[in-house]
Amino acid sequence: MTDDSLLVAETLAIFLFAGFIKGIVGLGLPVLAIGLLSLVMPPAQAVALLAVPSIVTNVWQLAAGPHLAALTRRLWALLLASFIAVLAGLSTGFLVADAKGYALAAVGVSLLVYGLLGLAPFHIRVPARNERWLGPLIGAATGLVASATGVLSIPSVPYLEALGLRRDELVQALGLSFSVTTAALMIGLFRYGVMQMSVAALSLVALAPALAGMAAGQWLRMRIHPLAFRVIFFLGLVALGGHLLWRTLA
Repeated sequence: MTDDSLLVAETLAIFLFAGFIKGIVGLGLPVLAIGLLSLVMPPAQAVALLAVPSIVTNVWQLAAGPHLAALTRRLWALLLASFIAVLAGLSTGFLVADAKGYALAAVGVSLLVYGLLGLAPFHIRVPARNERWLGPLIGAATGLVASATGVLSIPSVPYLEALGLRRDELVQALGLSFSVTTAALMIGLFRYGVMQMSVAALSLVALAPALAGMAAGQWLRMRIHPLAFRVIFFLGLVALGGHLLWRTLA
């Protein structure tokens, strides 16, 4: 097997596994896929390969509910700040150039933080009166983290969870946030030459195993205790993030 065909096989297997985990715990496809893909390729290429699976699953998620217009009016400042911050962060070349492996280390740190936040026993609440000034700050921070690592969830996910949204509203809000941030990433990566035709084609092919994995995971979720598996998932992210960070430092 050639190096290219081995890389394709590894990529499809990673998307199958990441989709499987998302099907069980309901989250984690992008962050897990980026972490695992970064073991075998530069982080910028890993982010580019997420384009089609991420856009399709996130648009599906944001469209599955009646709250899109209301959430857009409520979160527009966060979304706009995130979009601008992604493009500004990518313009520094940190992710694309990955000088001395710093982007890989940043991916490791983001996975560690994401995993530890998922394991944390406390829950923060944000009063509605603070949304006007806190939303743009969270959006900007999310965009900068995404531009450096491709991870879309920090700190937007904890913030959205802290708003006290109902479950269906939260799912739709997450899909909206991820879609806007992903769109900015794809625009920036295309501008800097990372999103090439071959990468886009492989990203499209990767959609099939991602969806197949999700279907299998959803089937298994009906037969196991998803809460226990969720803890294992976050512990796995901590371990993967630690490994990426150690590999960079070593």
